[in-house]
Amino acid sequence: MPRMETEQRIVTANGITQAVRVAGPPDGTPVLLIHGNCSSALFWEPLVRRLPPTLRVVAPDLRGYGDSATAPVDATRGLRDFADDVAALLDDPTLFGAGDTRPVVVGHSLGGGVAMRLLVDNPHRVGALLLAAPVSPYGFGGTRDLTGTPTTPDFAGTGAGTANPDFVALLAAGDRSADTPASPRAVLRATYVADPAALGDDEDLLLDTVLSTATGDDNYPGTAEPSENWPGTAPGTRGVLNALAPTHFRLADELVAVAAKPPITWVRGDADVIVSDTSLFDLGYLGSLGLVPGWPGEEVCPPQPMIGQTRSVLERYAAAGGTYHEVVLPGCGHSPHLERPAEFVAELLALTTGPAA
Repeated sequence: MPRMETEQRIVTANGITQAVRVAGPPDGTPVLLIHGNCSSALFWEPLVRRLPPTLRVVAPDLRGYGDSATAPVDATRGLRDFADDVAALLDDPTLFGAGDTRPVVVGHSLGGGVAMRLLVDNPHRVGALLLAAPVSPYGFGGTRDLTGTPTTPDFAGTGAGTANPDFVALLAAGDRSADTPASPRAVLRATYVADPAALGDDEDLLLDTVLSTATGDDNYPGTAEPSENWPGTAPGTRGVLNALAPTHFRLADELVAVAAKPPITWVRGDADVIVSDTSLFDLGYLGSLGLVPGWPGEEVCPPQPMIGQTRSVLERYAAAGGTYHEVVLPGCGHSPHLERPAEFVAELLALTTGPAA
């Protein structure tokens, strides 16, 4: 079978310049790949090489990543800025071909949230969803139970103020070393995958995607507000991490109520340290480990039950007439398509042959 290769195109959609990688014939079965935070469309490259040439693969760089425009992210819209950019691509016949386009939408991490938002806002444009280690439908951090109840009224402990300033500085500097735990390469090895060997010969390519992240108040990580609640920071209104905060990204009820309910496959690793009930990026969990001073305790600020929240919402989605399928990969971390490519491809192809795709 010939190996799929992507080529980059530059298009203008939703008023911004977007870099989009495409592969396969224009009339092939459409697949839309949406990358996660601190990466770009090239993060999908190892997966694309394994896909059959009958697929039409479209993988955009989200705004502020890769070669797309460094357009600002209005965090008060949740992830809708990203979803609107992606939705505009569906109308471009040079990307997907003419006619009714209902791709299988694959979203990783933050991209999973974008994919959910895309479905809610464009329910008749999505053939199926594959959510790979997706952010909870209740946002990232700051909630205490399966219904997304806030730990504090201002969602303290979430948003841009939770970013590691050393990582942000090294990211902005384009650092390629592994000299400190906060270096982008060290973070890639330690948190994007459970075993750094899974990065293989693609490590530098994948590091390039991390380093393509635009930094600043309008992009990553964004702005922060002081809080009277532990740990003293609350989400601002600009930038990526605030767009992920539960203040602004909460679409559980909208997802359950969406009129058209395509099939959803949820793929995750049981060794994920980013999207997890014991996430190393959730200050509630880090506080419980004694790694963030002053933690007020389990009653006030418990770790977010991210996995339980997603499962609860998808169960409600199924009860309301949809279907979902959960795939748990043992020993796999945050990037199932890199760490368990054969299983991941099988789940994706199952959706491309389903009746809704």
